[in-house]
Amino acid sequence: MLKGVDLEVARGEVVSIVGASGAGKSTLLHILGTLDRPDGGSLRIHEQDVFALRGSELAAFRNRHIGFIFQFHNLLPEFTALENVCIPAFIGGTVRRQAEERALDLLNFLGMADRAGHKPAQLSGGEQQRVAVARALINQPDVIFADEPSGNLDSTNARELHELFFRLRSEFSQTFVIVTHNEELAAMADRRLVMRDGRIA
Repeated sequence: MLKGVDLEVARGEVVSIVGASGAGKSTLLHILGTLDRPDGGSLRIHEQDVFALRGSELAAFRNRHIGFIFQFHNLLPEFTALENVCIPAFIGGTVRRQAEERALDLLNFLGMADRAGHKPAQLSGGEQQRVAVARALINQPDVIFADEPSGNLDSTNARELHELFFRLRSEFSQTFVIVTHNEELAAMADRRLVMRDGRIA
């Protein structure tokens, strides 16, 4: 349960959230990402009072303005890397050609262009996570929420992923809010917030 959390994140800022298990980190991330609805309070993204939206309006806002990166990638196994990246764009109504061009540009930027036709089972853990990053970026969201994004990677791939976040911030002014137990990543962020008992300490 969250208790009076007050948080503002600037465009292009990388914020890390750390704390013990049960401190409220994932709950906060799910509310910020509009996956859960709070009992009270408000959330504004891109000047929109997000929880004033309902149903399909909220889903459309989430698709357009928010990206997600999860610990276990959540790629659909029956689709190629390119197709997985395109899915949020298709949901948002982007025509196939434009979506695929944007997806290929992102995969190329992430060093994955030669793996575009491979399915997740044919990719390493680090490669799968890069595909997940491209998927999060496809609709050019205002903010990306990442929940333990390097928690399932070895130290080399984790470090590469962490550096990638800051390249994306430099290249695209991308905003990140990252829940992590990785102290190296937390220390790299512009702000490191510590949660304890549902509050930002």
